[in-house]
Amino acid sequence: EAVRQEFRPAQVGDSFGPMWQTCWFKVELSIPPEWAGQEVHLLWESDGEGMVWRDAQPVQGLAKEGEKTSYILTRSLKKSEPHSLTLYVELACNGLFGAGKGSMIAPPDPDRKFTLSKAELVIFNRDVYELLVDLEILLDMAQLLGEENQRSFQALYTANQMVNVCDVADPSTFPAAHGLAAAIFSQRNGESQHTIHAMGHCHIDSAWLWPYEETIRKCARSWATVLGLMECNPELTFACSQDVVGAEAALLQAQQLEWVRSCYPGLYARIQDFVAKGQFVPVGGTWVEMDGNLPSGESMVRQFLQGQHFFKQQFGRICSEFWLPDTFGYSAQLPQLMRGCGIRRFLTQKLSWNLVNSFPHHTFFWEGIDGSRVLTHFPPGDSYGMQGRVEEVLKTVKNNKDKGRVNHSAFLFGFGDGGGGPTQKMLDRMKRMSDTDGLPRVQLSTPNQLFSVLEQDSSQLCTWVGELFLELHNGTYTTQAQIKKGNRECERILHDVEVLSSLAVAQGSAFQYPASQLQHLWRLLLLNQFHDVLPGSCIQLVVEDALQYYTEIRRAGARLQEEAVQSLCRELLQPGTDSAQSSLVLNTLPWERTGVISRTGPDGRDTLALVTVPSMGYALVREPLLPPQPVTVKKQEDGSITMENGVIAVCLDMMGHLTSLQLVGSQRESVPDGCYANQFALFDDVPLYWDAWDVMDYHLETRKPVRRLLKPLEVSQAGGLRGSASFSLQVGESSTLTQEIILDASCPYLRFLTQIEWKEAHKFLKVEFPVRVRSTSATYEIQFGHLQRPTHWNTSWDWARFEVWAHKWLDLSEHGFGVALLNDCKYGASAHGNVLSLSL
Repeated sequence: EAVRQEFRPAQVGDSFGPMWQTCWFKVELSIPPEWAGQEVHLLWESDGEGMVWRDAQPVQGLAKEGEKTSYILTRSLKKSEPHSLTLYVELACNGLFGAGKGSMIAPPDPDRKFTLSKAELVIFNRDVYELLVDLEILLDMAQLLGEENQRSFQALYTANQMVNVCDVADPSTFPAAHGLAAAIFSQRNGESQHTIHAMGHCHIDSAWLWPYEETIRKCARSWATVLGLMECNPELTFACSQDVVGAEAALLQAQQLEWVRSCYPGLYARIQDFVAKGQFVPVGGTWVEMDGNLPSGESMVRQFLQGQHFFKQQFGRICSEFWLPDTFGYSAQLPQLMRGCGIRRFLTQKLSWNLVNSFPHHTFFWEGIDGSRVLTHFPPGDSYGMQGRVEEVLKTVKNNKDKGRVNHSAFLFGFGDGGGGPTQKMLDRMKRMSDTDGLPRVQLSTPNQLFSVLEQDSSQLCTWVGELFLELHNGTYTTQAQIKKGNRECERILHDVEVLSSLAVAQGSAFQYPASQLQHLWRLLLLNQFHDVLPGSCIQLVVEDALQYYTEIRRAGARLQEEAVQSLCRELLQPGTDSAQSSLVLNTLPWERTGVISRTGPDGRDTLALVTVPSMGYALVREPLLPPQPVTVKKQEDGSITMENGVIAVCLDMMGHLTSLQLVGSQRESVPDGCYANQFALFDDVPLYWDAWDVMDYHLETRKPVRRLLKPLEVSQAGGLRGSASFSLQVGESSTLTQEIILDASCPYLRFLTQIEWKEAHKFLKVEFPVRVRSTSATYEIQFGHLQRPTHWNTSWDWARFEVWAHKWLDLSEHGFGVALLNDCKYGASAHGNVLSLSL
């Protein structure tokens, strides 16, 4: 398509844009005949990301930030080679890290232009390049090994000799200078030296500071470059996990491979060729590199199911290693899910970002809530973006917290987050350090090779039980409330569609299970669970895409539900005298439920009814149940309102505070004297740097109760099957909050239906429930289970969990009594002392 366009002349120094635009360059080259025998490069520099196309195929990415500014036209120009050729360069008007206005994580500048600063045909002097790499390694050894190490002096004196021998005007002196360096690098290590397993890495966030659509091109740019690197370095293998590329890399997302398969079939065919050769090794196991905390248990299972199915279908094998290097903490349920999906090895490094406590291990067994264990490795260099430097390999050994237990560790090198991957220079650095006395042994390796030797040496490894909690980015449990709400709702919708569709199939009807439609919808939901989308740490363009996907899931899910119900209950839904006076009620949960529903009567008006529906079933309700005791609602002289349904009794003051909550007949008050539950509180939210990610502990010092009443508490529904009261508050300078507090007949809980029009900046709204319960730990729901966290701050590990995550409930209980706080779309929470808090 681009080739057919009309091109105009362009000059170095021209600017293009605006942001997110694509510009195509037709580059016509004519190599002088006198350059015969020379290595010839196209030198291209721009502050945008580029892709070289040759013979209608993508062949290499170009990114100044990723140190990829030249494309090799020929390594030695021959007379028989064409001296004139035409290339196309696709320029994306964005950088590796988007184009934030003023800082990397600021919103993109929509008016920014991108400049072509270099476009040259050049001779590349490889001998000079090799000498420069030699000198870099020698000088780093001299500087970093220390005065007490004789190798530092040997490196220094060798570098000095090289300078003396080398005459820059006489290329014939270069081999002798290179030979001096080679002599140093060829002096071998002893057998006890630590072995570093170098694996190329190209972490590509599926969306972050750029939209989903741009990630597709980032994948193509990065992987085309990697394949070219592998062709020039045939000893390299590429571990395709979610994000890695290069000398043994990882590409953890099946989704990204699927994008390339669909959009770049020629490139994908080359990838498959390298898989067949054993150089391109799939690693990872999930559909995307999802958030490790917020997806439901079923969503996490589907991440593995979709990912492993894709790898099996496309490459003939499933993954045995799970790579999740850049998400914001790791649920204690993950080890069990991994083992159930054929994975027994896990790699990440994100806990090196802990703000308070340093995690005590780099290689260990991680045990989940059911006792499942996986061998876990954190690269001791605490990064997935190494560049193959002496300083980095020395840090990898020095920083290793499991010295003596294991003598092998991973080293992930390559530009990442925005793609890019390894470079030839990184590989050339590490070749010089492969087995050089004074430095750790560096070998290009694979995840399987690394974990295999770790498994052999695992007898002395320690075990970490429970969650891997990241002491940073606690704000991601709450940021972008609409995304959080969309995720929870769509998880429920897809669950209900599958339950109802399965029942319809089991009934023996001609109903066709909507497998392909469900797979499409699940993949949309799983994509939005990427670790910068569901947490909300992405630009507005990504948020808009995510909300659109949720809308599609809701719309299609409602249609699929209706089709399943029509098939399942066709006879009950036939027009007739009975059906006209009855309501079909379905229950997709695995227990019998009794509750109040709203239904439309014959006169078109909505009425309430108390119904009981069996587990995973349905009921045709003709005559609603009579409640054992109707809800009573009374307004007191002081403006407070009491409600009771025979199960619980509550009292609310004019501000909507819950001043009393009792189980009827227990004589046990749940709200402490002088305290208010359902207390909204506003906090300042000004983190140190990561604005959308972080809420710092010092925000707790800025607590301001919300007390500006716009509309006092009034009775909304007078009782019977349902009683309720509503009120409105002003929050901060410009926001409003309206809440209806609802008590249904026979219901053991109180509901708070809350609507907030949010217009604040750098503020954090919570709702607090102090309870008359004493316990040193609170219980939080997680995927397929629960865990306990302390309610005190005795240690720095306790204090660092001032803001945690939960799924649908948290609970504070003592023997024989407890109070739980439930929600339908929130994740941020805390329990300190006797106060349960939900972050809104």
